[in-house]
Amino acid sequence: MNSSKSQEELSQVKENKRKRIVTENYQQILALAFAVKEINDNPRMLVNITLGFNIYDSYLSSKWTYHAAIQFVSLKNNLMPNYKCGIQDTLLAVTEDLTSERSYQKPNILSIYKIPQFIYGSAMVLTEKDHLLYYYQMTPNLLHQYRGIMKLLQHFNWNWITFFIANGMHLETVMNVIIPEFAKNGICTAKVYTFVLCHGENRMKCIEKSYCDVMNSKAKILIFSGDLRSMILLRWLLSFKFGQIIGKTKGHVWLLTVGMELKNIIAPAARPILEFHGSFSFTVHSDEIQGFQQFLQNRNPLNSEGDGFIRNFWARTFHCPFQGSGFHPKNRDICTGMERLENLPEHVFPMRITGQSYSIYNAVYAAAQSLHVIYESISRNKAMDERERKKYLTQQIWQLSNLLETLSFNNSAGEKISFHHEGSLLAGIDIINWITFPNESFIGLKVGRMDPWAPSHKELTIKEEDIVWHPGFNHTLPISVCNANCQPGYQKETKGGEPFCCYNCVPCPKGWISNKTDMDNCFKCPQDQYANKQQNGCIPKVISYLSYEEPLVMSIVTCTVLLSATTIQILKTFRKHHNTYIVKANNRDLSYLLLISLLLCFLCSLLFLGRPLTITCLLRQTTFGVIFTMAVSCVLAKTLIVVLAFMATKPGSQMKKWTGKRLASLIVVSCTFPQVGICVVWLATFPPFPDSDMLSMSEQVVLQCNESSPIMFYLVLSYLGLLAIASFTVAFFARKLPDTFNEAKFITFSMLVFCSVWLTFVPTYLSTKGKYMVTVEIFSILTSSAGLLGCIFGPKCYIILLRPELNKREHLISKKTLKMSILQWQHPQLYQKRVGVTF
Repeated sequence: MNSSKSQEELSQVKENKRKRIVTENYQQILALAFAVKEINDNPRMLVNITLGFNIYDSYLSSKWTYHAAIQFVSLKNNLMPNYKCGIQDTLLAVTEDLTSERSYQKPNILSIYKIPQFIYGSAMVLTEKDHLLYYYQMTPNLLHQYRGIMKLLQHFNWNWITFFIANGMHLETVMNVIIPEFAKNGICTAKVYTFVLCHGENRMKCIEKSYCDVMNSKAKILIFSGDLRSMILLRWLLSFKFGQIIGKTKGHVWLLTVGMELKNIIAPAARPILEFHGSFSFTVHSDEIQGFQQFLQNRNPLNSEGDGFIRNFWARTFHCPFQGSGFHPKNRDICTGMERLENLPEHVFPMRITGQSYSIYNAVYAAAQSLHVIYESISRNKAMDERERKKYLTQQIWQLSNLLETLSFNNSAGEKISFHHEGSLLAGIDIINWITFPNESFIGLKVGRMDPWAPSHKELTIKEEDIVWHPGFNHTLPISVCNANCQPGYQKETKGGEPFCCYNCVPCPKGWISNKTDMDNCFKCPQDQYANKQQNGCIPKVISYLSYEEPLVMSIVTCTVLLSATTIQILKTFRKHHNTYIVKANNRDLSYLLLISLLLCFLCSLLFLGRPLTITCLLRQTTFGVIFTMAVSCVLAKTLIVVLAFMATKPGSQMKKWTGKRLASLIVVSCTFPQVGICVVWLATFPPFPDSDMLSMSEQVVLQCNESSPIMFYLVLSYLGLLAIASFTVAFFARKLPDTFNEAKFITFSMLVFCSVWLTFVPTYLSTKGKYMVTVEIFSILTSSAGLLGCIFGPKCYIILLRPELNKREHLISKKTLKMSILQWQHPQLYQKRVGVTF
């Protein structure tokens, strides 16, 4: 860009017979012309200064790129750099598309003159050193582009990719920065290829190798970083005709960096581009510029004097001859110049501004705004005359680059334009989805945007419903992974010697789940849930307790009522026949107390039913312990009285004073009181409370009473067991004492049943889980109580109700007892005591 309005036509258009014309590039030229025209027509910018521009074509060649760089700093039409003679335009800035890694050396030439260079093509990794070379990149930094690619990969769960780096561009950055960063975010690289141009005798082998590298890639996602020249080669390489030579094309998703967009290329080797159907390209964000479309619509060869490109462009795009255009199709009418650009297909000439055209437009305005700042500061000094101002302005042009560092302005589209401290544009990136057609046409749909400056969760926006996929994927979301995803219910297991994206899938351990694909580790469900059979989800646990609606509980209640009613009936029977000999035998008051204790034992089992409450939890074990202790104490008292009674019958025995009702009461109270003390201490220190057990049962939440102190619970059982063993031992040794109705025999058997039940209770209780632990305890309570009731009172009720004739004194005395009775006449004092005890 300089201060003259002349244009230089391409001198080698006719000479280069194999040239490739990119029709979209003509829009970039028009964007440059439109920006310069707008600035020159603006009365508030650069008063008395006129901008112009020169255009040079590099022909995608380093040779002509260097030639253009020398031409920039030389006299007009003379390659004599750094030599001023006569009238010379002032070069303000250069806007360019660097198409290869060798073109990056050009700033070494222009930086000598401190000329800022605006790069709008393939992005570079700018550093502080590059910034010193006066680079200003009109596209986001390459690292930001790859961050956008990474976000897109993560969005679609693609973690197996292949890189193609054209001509070694950015290879070091990709290997040392990009791939490690991708790996940190769970994305593996299957292969990195350097995409090279093939020359020489082995050209076909080189092409075949490149083709096979592309088509045989294990990854479905191919990332291509290159320039326009490599894009032309790639399109030819993937052409349908060439594919028939080596093999059929496969479906891939191409991710193209800035500068790699699909473009309409008019060339002898033009090929179909179906392989790029469904691909994505990243372009600099663009908005429509006011007046630009009208500017394009008014463009034609008849009113474009000085435009050295339009006639050749017009002839080739409208396929009609123009004199001097270098294009002469047969049997075609001559161009009239009245053809309309808006009638061209979008892939031939887009009417909406492209990303590169938008970058050129902003670059022109950035240079003009900086120059305007310098000019305004000089114009404020009224002491200078016009000649001195012009001279001082020329001296201060080198400060243009410094002003660009802090420059910030809004363009005509309303977007803010400013640069990062390293020289790259602070701009977003548009994501274009390409749809191709068999007739070599294509359209690009904007389906998303990457904003590197937004918060992390808002960096990427994508419209999945607008995306079109390659037909090789059946028009559905492609999958690109090293191996099949681990489905829910499985977890990943790494494979030795392979990237972390390659793994085996192993089932979750029992009771663990994974509810997403590709989970590194399974996990346990919350305590109130359990794993389903597929181990891919959690099911809420069922609340479990002995509810009154359950058949088991109804059975328990029925048994309790029947046993309680039986006990009451036995108590009534004994009260009715309380003066009979069988009732009076072995202390009837103890019999009444034992029956009442057994009745309470049956009823206390009801405390274990229903939803646990605070009051029921406090009463369950303590009530059971005290009542059962009283019952066993009554049995022990009965047994001891039998023993003492027979011991008292011996001549000269001192045991007479220990027999009687007071002794029975003393035994019951003294044996029950320690158990009461244990229960009081238990309730005072570690009271039981309602609790929910979520661990013992895998599919149930068991509502239970937490005993709080297992030691106190087993202490209650131990004391009860000690009394039962004592009663059994005493009754066992007293079972053969002479008497027709010796109750010790029945007590022995009843205590054997009682001890057997509670000895089996402990291991059964410990091996049972959930509500069935409570069921086991209830069963033990009912069984042991029923054993005492049946074994002790069953024979008595049989005689009272069914054999009343046996409930007489003469039938209760056997022959052995009769002999003792004769002897007792000789010892009336003993007989009196004996009769008092037995009857």
